[in-house]
Amino acid sequence: MSDRAPQPVERQLPTDEARDLIALVREIAHREIAPRAAEEEEDAGRFPREVFTLLSESGLLGLPYDAEYGGGDQPYEVYLQVLEELAAARLTVGLGVSVHTLACFALAARGTKEQQAEYLPAMLGGGLLGAYCLSEPSSGSDAASLRTKAVRDDGGTSRASGAERGGDWVINGTKAWITHGGVADFYTVLARTGEEGPRGISAFLVPGDAEGLSAAPPEKKMGMKGSPTAQVHFDGVRVSDERRIGEEGQGFGIALSALDSGRLGIAACAIGLAQAALDEAVAYAAGRRQFGRPVSDFQGLRFMLADMATQIEAGRALYLTAARLRDAGRPFAKQAAMAKLHCTDTAMRVTTDAVQVLGGYGYTADFPVERYMREAKVLQIVEGTNQIQRMVIARHLAGPESH
Repeated sequence: MSDRAPQPVERQLPTDEARDLIALVREIAHREIAPRAAEEEEDAGRFPREVFTLLSESGLLGLPYDAEYGGGDQPYEVYLQVLEELAAARLTVGLGVSVHTLACFALAARGTKEQQAEYLPAMLGGGLLGAYCLSEPSSGSDAASLRTKAVRDDGGTSRASGAERGGDWVINGTKAWITHGGVADFYTVLARTGEEGPRGISAFLVPGDAEGLSAAPPEKKMGMKGSPTAQVHFDGVRVSDERRIGEEGQGFGIALSALDSGRLGIAACAIGLAQAALDEAVAYAAGRRQFGRPVSDFQGLRFMLADMATQIEAGRALYLTAARLRDAGRPFAKQAAMAKLHCTDTAMRVTTDAVQVLGGYGYTADFPVERYMREAKVLQIVEGTNQIQRMVIARHLAGPESH
């Protein structure tokens, strides 16, 4: 059974351009994404690459980045609402756009002007799709302990920070849980180039067709079967020093900055998924009759729907508040962690309640709420588990833990 078209959410958008943008996204979601979501996720588990090509052609893969390099010059406040609309139609697409944006962040924020001019146009508007390589089989939440290594191959000469670029790097190691692993055109890779700990990590832009780069078969997952998640292996992958982003040893700081923004993307996707579940539950409750009247007349169910809607609105307000702080150039890391925590927990609660509203039908694949419930779970895990978000928030409130 195909998903119903997402119900329009009344949005507060800052410009007429932003309103036109949301209208375009809704049209694409209604025509190209939602009708095929259920079949492609469950029956085929097929990655909708053609949808990402369409989004790129429509200018939707580089929205928060500089128009000089092919971006959309949109504030995060607008970009996140686009993500919400896409995720409401199909989480594989919304989350995929969020991951692509994350993969572009390092180069857009910390690359040289020459690097940005050479690589960003194709990444933002040229049909390319990105992946972000931080996690490893033995380092998930403890990302600073990553083991993938990048070693210079220039006769052993090390260049001091700020020195002229040159030579090659050879990367060896394995990254894990990589969204778009095996289908991405480029990978933003964090690798160890120096001492143990966060100060020995650097960032690299690696082409997807680099010799020695390969992907394992995609993981068999509970949900989001259309989005490939795979280990990515680097076996003597050679990249030019021109593809190192930032200075040596600055990669972990770049990664953390990227994740602050990426967590807002996950929050917006979570609210989109929750909104889709609520819309399905409301429609079902209005049409299902028991004891001679619609089940939406029963107070217990009405209160459940009211709670679901309230949680969604609170989550939307929280991620938009964080986005506006980011757009104003103010610190937003604490609010990003709060938004990711609250919105993904909300998605889990709301999708679970949507299954309950539909009763036995909610447990079947004839309605999409059972898929929404399975998909919601991963949002509490990716880009920092919700336990990690609580640690981040607590550090902002009470300072670092004592050791």
